[in-house]
Amino acid sequence: MPAPEADGLPGPAAAPDLANRSVAELLTELQKRYRTAEQATETYNGTAERLRRGRAEVARLDRELTRVRLSLRDSKGAAGRLARQQYQGTSGLSPYLRLLLARDPQQALDQGHVIGQVARERAEALGRLTGDERKADDLARKARKALDDQLALARRQQRDREDVRRGLRDVEALLAALTPQQLTELADAERRGVDREQRKLVTSGAVSTVRQPSDQGGRAVDYALRQLGKPYEWGAEGPGTYDCSGLTSKAWEHAGTPIPRTSEEQWARLRHIPLGELRPGDLVVYFPEATHVALYLGEGKVVQAPRTGEKVTVSPMAVHPILGAVRPDPAG
Repeated sequence: MPAPEADGLPGPAAAPDLANRSVAELLTELQKRYRTAEQATETYNGTAERLRRGRAEVARLDRELTRVRLSLRDSKGAAGRLARQQYQGTSGLSPYLRLLLARDPQQALDQGHVIGQVARERAEALGRLTGDERKADDLARKARKALDDQLALARRQQRDREDVRRGLRDVEALLAALTPQQLTELADAERRGVDREQRKLVTSGAVSTVRQPSDQGGRAVDYALRQLGKPYEWGAEGPGTYDCSGLTSKAWEHAGTPIPRTSEEQWARLRHIPLGELRPGDLVVYFPEATHVALYLGEGKVVQAPRTGEKVTVSPMAVHPILGAVRPDPAG
């Protein structure tokens, strides 16, 4: 049975035709497959992050519901005690008649004040009881919805995981079908393409090469460089393996500024800056869908977790088509 297609690309069943394709065609197809797999990885990462937040919200609501239920129990006890006290102290006479019949009118007035105070306390207790009941019902509804959302996200995560695996199987099948000579030619063609784009980027003057990092940016760079040589693994955020956004998010978390987990959210939520203002520690985002990200080092270089089968490495900034740059440092 033919393998499912990914992003409109032929599956492994098309491998016998690869011998007749040019190196440029093979490189284009391989890059598309890598990009499809990385896009699926970032989708998986986003779902995993929302699932973590959902679990935290369920736990928070459970704690709050427990607290409100304890308060509700106390309110019910207080209301019951006041009701018993009022019942036991009822004489059947109105406060006006008790005042007329009393031997000591001042004492009667004092007793009336006490009775009035008890009535007010009872009303307040009943008000707290009603409020706690409403709050408990509201929290219970929110907790049920949060749990339903969590279960839906868990199912989504399973689908996202299979999308990633399918994309990686497509890449592996394509590579397995190539000859050693084709693999060498592909690597050479890719390197030449990156070098050409890097020369164009540097000679254009669009990238600053002399700016200094902020304190936090310097710490983020130091952290990322200490990860050099560690393998790429989709969905990983250290300490032994990383994917692209796992590396950048952990670097900035170590620097003291937590940032969004995925490259798409990093692009969407962090401050955009021109390439000419780049300084070490800023993030360079790639592809129109913001599906890859790297940490800028200066001098037109980045440190990145490239893709499956490779390791955290220093690369030319033009390693992929650049979408733009963002700055995580709030003091920047």
